[in-house]
Amino acid sequence: MDVTKINNPDFLKRLSMDEMEGLANDIREFLIQRLSETGGHLGPNLGVVELTLVLHKLFDSPKDKLIWDVGHQTYVHKILTGRGNQFGSLRQYKGLCGFPKRNESEHDVWETGHSSTSLSAAMGMAAARDIQGKDAEVVAVIGDGALTGGMALEALNHIGHEQKDMIIVLNDNEMSIAPNVGALHNMLGRLRTAGKYKKVKDDLEYLMKKIPAFGGRIASAAERVKDTVKYMLVSGIFFEELGITYLGPVDGHNMNDLIENLNYAKKTKGPVLVHVLTQKGKGFKPAESDNIGTWHGPGPYKIESGDFIKPVDAPPAYSKVASEALRAVARNDDRVVVITPAMVVGSKLVAFQKEFPDRLFDVGIAEQHAATMSAGLATQGMKPVLSIYSTFMQRAYDQIVHDICRQNLNVVFAVDRAGLVGADGETHQGVFDVAFMRSLPNMTIMMGKDENELQHMVYTALKYDKGPIAVRYPRGNGLGVEMADELQEIPIGSWEVLKEGKDIAILSFGPMLQTALDAAKRLQTDGVSASVINARFIKPLDSGMLRKLANMNMPILTVEESTLEGGFGSAVLEFFHEQGFHDMIVDRMGIPDRFIEHGSVKDLLKEIGLTAGNIAHHAKLLLPKHRQRA
Repeated sequence: MDVTKINNPDFLKRLSMDEMEGLANDIREFLIQRLSETGGHLGPNLGVVELTLVLHKLFDSPKDKLIWDVGHQTYVHKILTGRGNQFGSLRQYKGLCGFPKRNESEHDVWETGHSSTSLSAAMGMAAARDIQGKDAEVVAVIGDGALTGGMALEALNHIGHEQKDMIIVLNDNEMSIAPNVGALHNMLGRLRTAGKYKKVKDDLEYLMKKIPAFGGRIASAAERVKDTVKYMLVSGIFFEELGITYLGPVDGHNMNDLIENLNYAKKTKGPVLVHVLTQKGKGFKPAESDNIGTWHGPGPYKIESGDFIKPVDAPPAYSKVASEALRAVARNDDRVVVITPAMVVGSKLVAFQKEFPDRLFDVGIAEQHAATMSAGLATQGMKPVLSIYSTFMQRAYDQIVHDICRQNLNVVFAVDRAGLVGADGETHQGVFDVAFMRSLPNMTIMMGKDENELQHMVYTALKYDKGPIAVRYPRGNGLGVEMADELQEIPIGSWEVLKEGKDIAILSFGPMLQTALDAAKRLQTDGVSASVINARFIKPLDSGMLRKLANMNMPILTVEESTLEGGFGSAVLEFFHEQGFHDMIVDRMGIPDRFIEHGSVKDLLKEIGLTAGNIAHHAKLLLPKHRQRA
């Protein structure tokens, strides 16, 4: 079948099982081909082909609510709901989003790029359905990795208490972005081996029905026998003790078994959990054999060989530089430990983990726990490094405020994916951390201009002992600058003049400095002498340099790849106001007050005006105002 011609999922109800199997194969071939060109979340989607087909066959979307946790496993859902013809633009500027998007389709009832939210959303939708007197099924699909998130456990507790009719599909592929860890993962492993329970239970029920006038003491005794069988055969009755009926485990690639169990779940009152076993990457051998998450969300690749298509002789990734600097320091300081919420592979920490297996803690998808565990380590004289994506750091905000900053603990934040990240879009753009960290007492924030300065900043952060300190670094590769052999401390709060000028000062940090330097070259051709300053410490500011600029009465333009509201530019304005420099001319450029969607970083920067040409334009607009006042 040409899957690009599918308009809606209604046709699935008329398909035979043989036709469903054929469609599953067609969808897999389509995904493998298209994602080899665009990149994207290949492994998760190959694993949920049959599950998604069956869900849309048995339920009536969008009347029935299909809620996908994390959202990176919704490509099959998008194909079945009429978006197969848009996959050539997947995750590209103005193209198809890689996650559920409510304004993209009525079938996307919940938007998510972060894990562990589906159960709470499902509980809200089920409660609304009952209050409004509507008749609809509510189905949440959550992965075994996402189930480790504290929010998912809070929701399970409430769902079991409320006893609303809903179906939870636990998609258990034994691996999320990285191999899963923890006691819950081990409990699910035991459940996977307990498949005999349902058969024995059904056999007992069949025998009980054969007994005439079944009731009273016999019924009570029989229920006790059933419970005993349950405890004998299922090692850990976690869900049923919460009040949630457990069905499974079910082969997630056997559509007959899926249909049987999901139909049974539909008839069962109260919340039901269907434990589905799937294989991540099914149908593509390189992805099937992946055990560390390499094929979770790859870039373009060669189908025949499974090789990734990457630039030749590219500079090292910023995350690799940061992790190597951590390793270098850890060799001489056994207090250094790394904590990460399921980002060992993403943040290039595999080598650190191999060299120091007892000093890296992968806590799974549990950002709040990761932050407070770091705080606990710091109270005992350790040097904890919380390696975390900017977008996931948001999830631990209270812990950063309450447990780390308030106690002024020596925790290092290695903030990966800071700034625009591109294809993953608005749920993953790392543009808010400057604003939410800058307002916190005791916090220090810095970001290097290139990979060499980054390694020195990691070293500086690990030597710092006056409280929490954050090192930000972007997604992608460095600039290819020469790397120093010896790591050095950078004086806290010190800025660096990259280009001297007398007409205007452009203040920036991180990757935007290269754009600012390009803007300065353009200004030079127009007779404008612009100073470019590496404002590498976002907090504290270099007060000495700012006073010098104020005394020179030089206009200032701040440029940042972070939010304007509460960002670095706001900090500069606040400084001049507090110091009494009320006549200073300051303009700010940065991320506007809206969520930035997916696309290449270059396209997104152009859309929001963070280009060399636009920076030069803004700078020139400040000069007449300055000369008029002078």
